[in-house]
Amino acid sequence: MAEQQQFYLLLSNLMSPDNTVRKQSEETYDTIPGPTKISFLLQVIRDASAAEEVKQMAAVLLRRLLSSSFEEVYPSLTIDVQTAIKTELLAGIQSEISSNIRKKVCDIAAELSRNLIDDDGNNQWPEILKFLFDSVNSQDVGLREAALHIFWNFPGIFGNQQQHYMEVIKRMLVQCMQDQENPQIRTLAARAAASFILSNESNTALLKHFSDLLPGILQAVNESCYRGDDSVLKSLVEIADTAPKYLRPNLEATLQLSLKLCADTNLTNMQRQLALEVIVTLSETAAAMLRKHTNIVAQSVPQMLSMMVDLEEDEEWAMADELEDDDFDSNAVAGESALDRIACGLGGKIVLPMIKQHIMQMLQNPDWKYRHAGLMALSAIGEGCHQQMEAILAEIVSFVLLFCQDPHPRVRYAACNAIGQMATDFAPTFQKKFHDKVISALLQTMEDQSNPRVQAHAAAALINFTEDCPKTLLIPYLDSLVQHLHVIMVAKLQELIQKGTKLVLEQVVTSIASVADTAEEKFVPYYDLFMPSLKHIVENAVQKELRLLRGKTIECISLIGLAVGKEKFMPDASAVMQLLLKTQTDFNDLEDDDPQISYMISAWARMCKILGKEFQQYLPVVMGPLMKTASIKPEVALLDTQDMENMSEDDGWEFVNLGDQQSFGIKTAGLEEKATACQMLVCYAKELKEGFVEYTEQVVKLMVPLLKFYFHDGVRVAAAESMPLLLECARVRGPEYLTQMWHFMCDALIKSIGTEPDSDVLSEIMHSFAKCIELMGDGCLNNEHFEELGGILKSKLEEHFKNQEVRQAKRQDEDYDEQVEETLQDEDDNDVYILTKVSDILHSIFSSYREKVLPWFEQLLQLIVNLICPHRPWADRQWGLCIFDDVVEHCSPTSFKYAEYFLRPMMQALCDTSPEVRQAAAYGVGVMAQFGGENYRPAFTEAVPLLVGVIQSPDSRAKENVNATENCISAVGKVMKYRPECVNVNEVLPHWLSWLPLNEDKEEAVHTFNYLCDLIESNNPIVLGPENTNLPKIFIIIADGVANESIKGEDGCSKRLANVIRQVQVSGGLWTQCVSALNETQQKAIQDLLNTA
Repeated sequence: MAEQQQFYLLLSNLMSPDNTVRKQSEETYDTIPGPTKISFLLQVIRDASAAEEVKQMAAVLLRRLLSSSFEEVYPSLTIDVQTAIKTELLAGIQSEISSNIRKKVCDIAAELSRNLIDDDGNNQWPEILKFLFDSVNSQDVGLREAALHIFWNFPGIFGNQQQHYMEVIKRMLVQCMQDQENPQIRTLAARAAASFILSNESNTALLKHFSDLLPGILQAVNESCYRGDDSVLKSLVEIADTAPKYLRPNLEATLQLSLKLCADTNLTNMQRQLALEVIVTLSETAAAMLRKHTNIVAQSVPQMLSMMVDLEEDEEWAMADELEDDDFDSNAVAGESALDRIACGLGGKIVLPMIKQHIMQMLQNPDWKYRHAGLMALSAIGEGCHQQMEAILAEIVSFVLLFCQDPHPRVRYAACNAIGQMATDFAPTFQKKFHDKVISALLQTMEDQSNPRVQAHAAAALINFTEDCPKTLLIPYLDSLVQHLHVIMVAKLQELIQKGTKLVLEQVVTSIASVADTAEEKFVPYYDLFMPSLKHIVENAVQKELRLLRGKTIECISLIGLAVGKEKFMPDASAVMQLLLKTQTDFNDLEDDDPQISYMISAWARMCKILGKEFQQYLPVVMGPLMKTASIKPEVALLDTQDMENMSEDDGWEFVNLGDQQSFGIKTAGLEEKATACQMLVCYAKELKEGFVEYTEQVVKLMVPLLKFYFHDGVRVAAAESMPLLLECARVRGPEYLTQMWHFMCDALIKSIGTEPDSDVLSEIMHSFAKCIELMGDGCLNNEHFEELGGILKSKLEEHFKNQEVRQAKRQDEDYDEQVEETLQDEDDNDVYILTKVSDILHSIFSSYREKVLPWFEQLLQLIVNLICPHRPWADRQWGLCIFDDVVEHCSPTSFKYAEYFLRPMMQALCDTSPEVRQAAAYGVGVMAQFGGENYRPAFTEAVPLLVGVIQSPDSRAKENVNATENCISAVGKVMKYRPECVNVNEVLPHWLSWLPLNEDKEEAVHTFNYLCDLIESNNPIVLGPENTNLPKIFIIIADGVANESIKGEDGCSKRLANVIRQVQVSGGLWTQCVSALNETQQKAIQDLLNTA
């Protein structure tokens, strides 16, 4: 008994407002063994005399215990104790008078039964099912509520009996949803029905069978909202998100209801926003379905716009120096975000016509709030309505620029916002067409001294504009831009000293950086105008509230340094590094979320690019903080939905719903910094190569586990990119060190190819893996590696075919329309990109291992053969042929045993309609001639006429065909060079010469020039012509090759060509004749060749 009383005391201490008391109690609580906890907690819950908040605490703790430690605690209890727990819980639900505690006990029962469903779907607590049936038919409203609450919490409670009880479940829900006496039962039944539908989202038959419950759910949404309860409305949003097809039979009614609630200003902002969320979510999850109901979407647009007008008058606004984060619960922010999402979801073709008139009217309204909302709406729809707005961009821009002169500062702010947004959404078209008007309007707005907030936003818009502005367009404005920015910077520096205001200065410093970044070396003349002031800011802006200003100034200095180059920056470089390092010695005092950290880290990396090898001396100081930041471990938590309600997203937590009442939370502070730091480590490895060798070991130990860092894509990309770079850095330590490092990476790289969920990250990992294999060469993979990799590549190829089938099926869907087709095309491009990476990996393996890898390759053979079937899309055929090209190039003569699979398709592909396929096939013929061996001889007799046909077709040199054509020319050259017996060389040669030089495909150009040298050096009569009359023509070919950089000074081929020219130089008359045939560019090219080779 004494123990029990101590336990009561412990529970009340766990709720103590005093941190120390609470912390101590938590520690004590954690030491109590699980089984003891269960029996104590149950006793408290069943104790009628205990205080309500103590019982509530006990119930929450027991549910948490079952949710997080079920496996550790429950199975070790004796059968009697297990039975007692079940009985006690059901008895507790029946006898509890407080409805709040009863709900909590229902949560415990639901949690326990969730854990008692075995792998075959048997519910090992059959009594709870009987309890549900009895309670739902009971006269006692409390019990009916309890049954619904348990079913809502765990809709999978029937396990494998669900199908058997389907009609009963349905009848039960319908009956409760029609309970006229008790509104709370109707609400709960609707939530339970929604929960059941969500947990069976992929069971199409079940959704259809339950579709007649939807009108009841909608009715409950409506009723409950007017009783101040938005729980059913939240369930409707979840259905729109997860099971939108369920809404199809009653879509019109669903949309009408959402629209009605959204428009009703008697409801709370939260409820109106949730109602709008139903429509917006559907535009993302079921766009095609929604596009059939454009009338309702059109009615929802004015609702979003009217929310955006819901702004406060704020006298202080224009002078504010600290920008608060947007208030995410405000109608204005919700309306703007909804507009952005619906435009992206449904596409501009539908949304722009609906909104254009409204915006135009708003912009003419005398009330500033309407003009502000109209401009913000224009900013919001730019991404989704891209194509349609591009067509009328000129009229939009002229109209928006008028508002830079609006009498109200917040409207001028919104005009800057729209310009900044368009500068990003429509780059570089926007910059090319409107540079003139936009730059002058923004510079003028930046002079608005009495409204710093507007000034700052004009500077921000200028940053967006210059970031994507082609250099040539910006240069003419450079003088004027720089003068303006300098004047404002000087004025704002004064203000900082006098009043401590910094908002505009922060933006102006970044504007300067952005201008320098675009202008590059053209910024040199202005360097001395800015650098002293910028250094002054870094030295003196040391107060906490100036952290962001200091960070941005550091960024600005390093970007200017990078723009003007080493020579101009060098005199300041060491002073700047000292300044940066001074910050860095105080670095350990910086808080984790100090904005200076990521600016510093990026600035060092730029300094490294500027200084090159000379940066190495700073590594010992720089690497500490960099590694610390790259090693940040985010706070994470696995929570059940009930706990989540106590944690808000405002404290920097983000949540992912895992279904089954579970959510995963992560605190996002420091994540971006971590990603930046990882990218900078990649930068150092790339720039410093062997100079970075001291750090390779600690960096590789950090990076390999980060391949599985699923909280941030950028971190995984950086980890993947770093692998081949680190191997290159480590080369200087010799083969043994290198092999050890590769062994440390290899397993993790292969595994992450198999498990990476994001296709962009996956392609980076595959690309890096291929690079590593090329670096490490033969012998770098053992049998286990090969086995695992084979399985993974096989499943990637199988998935590729399966995805194509899924897309074909979607094309048959009743909601299929042209926007769906666009999405499918994007998915297809993604898939093909992964296929190219499979090809990269195979290429690296074939080129390293040669024919001994063929037995391993055979497990993939049939899949690659499938890729080159005539009915497959061109990209499949292209990459399938590329893989066979590699087999021929690296694994011959053994490759001939697969000729039965690829030779016919390859010959047919030479005349394919797709240039990419022709190119892959022509390259294949070339490598067959060069490496294939005797067995391929009959193929050339067939191939050469086909190749000649392609080269001589009228549009063979058109932009889209030229690469394929050049590969055909090179292939004909290789056949003549390596298999002259298979072709009439004398007949083909004159034609072949007339096709030279190759300008696009530099690699193949070298092959053709080498063969040309062979022919000239052996005095081939056809090439030289009678009395060397062809030499002027050959000079032209060589000169054009040099001018197009098809021949580089350093390769062997250029030496041979230079020798040919020197031989002609000695025979005066012939030389004059050859040179006079050349134009000025060609003559210069010949001179360059003689000077360098």
